[in-house]
Amino acid sequence: MQPQESHVHYSRWEDGSRDGVSLGADTRSVSSTEEASYCHRISQKLCSGKLGIAMKVLGGVALFWVIFILGYLTGYYVHKCK
Repeated sequence: MQPQESHVHYSRWEDGSRDGVSLGADTRSVSSTEEASYCHRISQKLCSGKLGIAMKVLGGVALFWVIFILGYLTGYYVHKCK
């Protein structure tokens, strides 16, 4: 039985606040780290600042209308006269 070889890939972004460590011998771990950082940047942009507040307000208004319409339709069919 031979011991498995593995390596540690350590990367540091320029702002110094995020460190990435991935374990493994294939290149998929590096691409998944890059993909995760891309998704993290997109979520940071959409969920913080003025754009984040606008997205949360629009999401809340849309959720309100969906619940309102479902409640209206449910009440209409429950209380419909026969």
